[in-house]
Amino acid sequence: MANHKYLRSPPNITRMPPGVPFIIGNEAAERFSYYGMKSILTVFMAHYILNNSGVLAPMEPNEAYKYSHYFVTGVYFLPILGAIIADGWLGRYRTILSLSIVYCLGHLALAFLDTSWAIAFGQRYMLAIGLALICLGAGGIKPCVSANVGDQFGESNKHLLSKMFGWFYFSINAGSFISTILCPWLLANPHFGPRWGFGIPGVAMFIATIFFWAGRNKMVHIPPAGLGYLRETFSREGLLTIGRIAMVYVFILFFWALWGMSNGIEWTLQAEKMNLHWLGMDLFAAQVQTANPILILLFIPLVNYVIYPAIDRVFPLTPLRKIGIGLFLTALSFVVIVWIQGQIDAGLKPSVNWQFVAYVILTLGEAMVSITGLEFSYTQAPNSMKSSIMALWLLTVAAGEFFDARVNAWLLNPDGTKKLTDYQYFTFFTILMFVMSVVFVFVARYYKGRTYLQSQPTLDEIATEPILAGGSPT
Repeated sequence: MANHKYLRSPPNITRMPPGVPFIIGNEAAERFSYYGMKSILTVFMAHYILNNSGVLAPMEPNEAYKYSHYFVTGVYFLPILGAIIADGWLGRYRTILSLSIVYCLGHLALAFLDTSWAIAFGQRYMLAIGLALICLGAGGIKPCVSANVGDQFGESNKHLLSKMFGWFYFSINAGSFISTILCPWLLANPHFGPRWGFGIPGVAMFIATIFFWAGRNKMVHIPPAGLGYLRETFSREGLLTIGRIAMVYVFILFFWALWGMSNGIEWTLQAEKMNLHWLGMDLFAAQVQTANPILILLFIPLVNYVIYPAIDRVFPLTPLRKIGIGLFLTALSFVVIVWIQGQIDAGLKPSVNWQFVAYVILTLGEAMVSITGLEFSYTQAPNSMKSSIMALWLLTVAAGEFFDARVNAWLLNPDGTKKLTDYQYFTFFTILMFVMSVVFVFVARYYKGRTYLQSQPTLDEIATEPILAGGSPT
């Protein structure tokens, strides 16, 4: 083997890889930045945005929904570009590092939204520039980050891969939990406002970038396959792999369509019409979504160590069975949301505790669909297509958000009225999710998959190869 500056294959160890703390720390800070910004985006557009004269000119709620969903669509569509850059040109590490800088610039643009020159330029234009840069940065790194997690593991410690993806998802929600409490408070507080509400997430993204760079000598750096990997992707075997995995993904996009409504968009504006007095506190509507990251932190160990073993004693749990159960739970959570909307339409002001019930059910479904989906996507992807398949996984999020955006665009009549009431809107998505869940059960029965992991050097190769920077032969 050639002597490289960094480890190029997973070391033969049975413990967690040495790069894990840096990956977890980076992901927690990056997700703090993304979800903190996203938690106030719809609220900012619907309540705070100004025109060029500095006069309040908020968007109509469905217009704010639409643009929020378009933004998230961009974030989860651009992983296709990130995958091509990573697998074909720069490799995953360099792609993450370089596009993280673009990501930071996007946050910087949002942090200056309330300055006099940004208002004169146009807050909508400034917002569009910042969100476009965040789309490029966040979207570009997303397929690489989760694939980079899997790259650290080989046959000798593959038994820890499932736990690692659980901790990886834990770090996502740890960052999200803190930021979705803090950023809505900063936005609503007149002493801080949009500059701090959008600026603090930018600081977090800068910290994430530094943290990732600091771990460069501890991580495995899988080299790019060259643009020839595109030939493999579009070969018969590559297309069969994509088609096989896409058969599962088409159902998951509907999960993301419903999940996206809970995360700072539709459920937040529904919460504005509810009684937000909770445990002696008056919550901001945008803070209610904090229930999701708090619950996922609790549910990850609960699902892995209690629920899955209990179900497994009744019938063997496969990844697709976990996903199927999660889809049904997602539909059930929207039954609660429909009931809440019925109470609001009747002139009542139901307690925010009812939305917390919906979050409990939805988050349990998320733990089964999203975490399992990450591991499923990595293990089902051939080694030369890891980032590409992760991009395809993220494309399900983009497709779900785009579906939401188009539904909201269709809802708006030219005169500003809506074709469906909020009650009918939520009912439509509830029925759709139940139908997709039932169909998924039949499709999953016929799925035939394969497992691919990164190769490791043999013991003989380790004995004859010089120790690489940041690595160890054992």
